[in-house]
Amino acid sequence: MSEEIRSNDELDVRVLVPIKRHELLLKLFSELEVDKSFVFINDHDPIPLYYEFKSIHGDVVGWEYLNRGGRDWKVKVTRTAASEARDFEGVSTLLDLRQMDKKDWKQVVFHRYSMMETGTVMELIAKEDPEEIHAVFKAKFKGKHSWTYLKEVPEAYVIHIRKDASSGLGDDGFAVVNEFDIRPYPPTERHEMFYRAFADIKPGEAFEFINDHDPKPLYYQMEAESKEPFRWEYLEKGPDEWKVRVTKIKE
Repeated sequence: MSEEIRSNDELDVRVLVPIKRHELLLKLFSELEVDKSFVFINDHDPIPLYYEFKSIHGDVVGWEYLNRGGRDWKVKVTRTAASEARDFEGVSTLLDLRQMDKKDWKQVVFHRYSMMETGTVMELIAKEDPEEIHAVFKAKFKGKHSWTYLKEVPEAYVIHIRKDASSGLGDDGFAVVNEFDIRPYPPTERHEMFYRAFADIKPGEAFEFINDHDPKPLYYQMEAESKEPFRWEYLEKGPDEWKVRVTKIKE
């Protein structure tokens, strides 16, 4: 492994293209002994990788954030027990949605889909038909993918998604690179934090923030003033905590 990637027993995978990051880290975990760990640094929250580890190896993944936010996310990964990796020959990506919180499905699936090479296949496993994800694929990637139900019985949906053409992700693919709580700050500072966070992200990236009331006036201000397209998505809607994800859309 090159010295550019490994430094002080930490892996800085930011120097690699996304698909190579996943390949390297998946390989490292598959070779990891019980109670052993490695630390890596990424430029956004690598939570999709956590779910991919669990999808392949089961509930044996210790995941500890040593640093969160911006483009300097540091995670310690530990193998907590022995396991037999699930066989997924002929599939480039395996995502078991049963291992995830439903609110994370879209982020994980489309983030991972964005890194897939043309001609490769993603396998989804779910207790219920992921109709919302299917609808996005039909709307955004019509003629550029195939969606096949291999198994469709109660609590056992198995789906193969083949990437037939490079398509980009439009406004449904994103990586969350920053999260913050603006409630402790006065209103003027909240606005500054929000606009600074939006200026810091690139197209295809997003940030999430928490407020103590509906920040809809901020949305209207952004809609009127922003020269860059964005998407505003409520993750929680009160009464005490409002959480919003803001994505800078790829044009």
